[in-house]
This record gives sequence, structure tokens and C-alpha cells, in this order.
Amino acid sequence: MENFSEMESLLKVFWYLAIPSTLVFLVQTVMTFIGADATDGLEADFDSNLEGAQGPFQFFSFRNLIHFLLGFAWTGISFYSIIENKTLLVGVSLLVGLAFVSVFFLIISQIKKLAEDNTFQIKEALGKTGEVYLTIPAKKSGVGKVQISIKGSFKELRAITESETLKSGTLVKIKSIDSDNILVVEKL
Repeated sequence: MENFSEMESLLKVFWYLAIPSTLVFLVQTVMTFIGADATDGLEADFDSNLEGAQGPFQFFSFRNLIHFLLGFAWTGISFYSIIENKTLLVGVSLLVGLAFVSVFFLIISQIKKLAEDNTFQIKEALGKTGEVYLTIPAKKSGVGKVQISIKGSFKELRAITESETLKSGTLVKIKSIDSDNILVVEKL
């Protein structure tokens, strides 16, 4: 490879962008794999309430800048001797840089789809069938327990009935939920 000082200025610019962005990318990658968050140890100089922000990631971020610079710079270096028209070379490099950011967005959006909210909400029990675990006294005179499966896990929840006493092992359907989050059940 020719001496760095003898390179054309555009090629030097590509190298000046490629080396630091590659090093930062490597550090970010290592930090991601060891579990370090991008905000660890950093504090903002402003007060803001960002609760409820809808976007899973920002378009203009340092990480996206690094991805863009990686694609832009390394494309410029790789195709410098192949594409003689320098305007075309810069255009192709810009497109590849944008493609790098787009691929990153695609990967992140696919990973976010894998996330599953398994938070239990009692309203999910409505209409489900279950089995009496602890006897439920008749006519709302006391509280028993039912066992139901929600999202693949079994829950034991407090229950009452408006009809006759329901013994352990009786199959029931959850009819409603009262104000104290107690299930109102009926025999199947």
C-alpha cells in the first residue's frame, strides 16, 4: 500500500473516518456483549420527562452515526480504485452508509418483536376455565381459590360464587371480576 502522505485527499478522508469509527464500533460491540448500557455512568445536564416515548431507538444517535460512518468510509476505501468517478464513489458510499443504518434498524425491530410481555393482568382471566383449588362457599359467603392457566403459567386466584358451594376439583368458568380483584366463577 502506498504511503499515507502520498494518498489523494479523498482517500485520506475515508481513512480518517474509517479508523476511529471502527475503533468506536468495536468498543460499543464489546460493551454490548458484556452488558454495559450506553447510559451507564452518564448523566444528562437537563431535566426532562421522557416517560412514554414511543420510539425504540432514535434515528439521530451516536450509534447510528458510527454505523453510517463504517459503511461510508469502508465503501469509499474498498471501491476507491474501482470507481474512478469520485462523485459516484461518494454517492455509492453514502448509499451504503444509509444501508448500514437501515440494516441496524431492521435488526433492532426484529429483536424487539421477540420481546414478550408476560406481566399478569387479572382481566386476562375473564372467560377462562379453571379448577377449584380451595372450596368456594355458596352465595358469596366466603372466598376460595381457583387455579387457572394464563399465558402458559398456572395462577391461584381468590374466587367467589353466586351459586352453591364449589368443592375442590370442580371445573369453573370465570364470569366476572369484582371490585376487590376477586374472581366471580360459575360451575361448568
